Amino acid sequence: MNSIAPLAARLRALPPSLGPVRLIAVDGHAGSGKSTFAARLSDALGGAPVLHLDDLASHDALFDWTERLRVQVAEPLARGTHARYAPYDWTRRRFGPERYDLPPAPVVLVEGVGAGRKALRPLLAHLLWMDLDAERSWKRGRERDGAAQSAFWDGWMRAEERHFSADPSRPFADTLVRQIPQGYEWREGTPATA
Repeated sequence: MNSIAPLAARLRALPPSLGPVRLIAVDGHAGSGKSTFAARLSDALGGAPVLHLDDLASHDALFDWTERLRVQVAEPLARGTHARYAPYDWTRRRFGPERYDLPPAPVVLVEGVGAGRKALRPLLAHLLWMDLDAERSWKRGRERDGAAQSAFWDGWMRAEERHFSADPSRPFADTLVRQIPQGYEWREGTPATA
């Protein structure tokens, strides 16, 4: 398996971007492998905390979570304090009463569709894009979630297309990551000028 240790070392060496934190985004299409890659990168970083955007989004606001992230996560981390937020329960369709605690670690990962959006880029030390096209990503996601989620996926794909048409992340990615049979490979992105 290709080790992601060199990439982790490179990210760890970046200057902080949000108070004492190096905020690293893992973006890509739904089903592209963001969560799995973020978990492996977290391990390579010695257990870096991971914020899953699925915890901040909701059925009613698939992509309208920027303000919640700013107030509940970014502002506390910028002050060097713990971020606390109530995760969304996708089964019960409401935000939970429990609170997740996200420490201001040297590296914090934020993973999810739209993690590299324009409003977040000034807070990021680095933007990683899972380089798998939309059709193959969505096919993987549908297979993972099964027939019971088919209607949700139909709506999701339209919403994701609208989001990335209005606010693309890939052109601004610092690194493009691709899953290969032996692990991951990556190459430099060509970040666009904001």
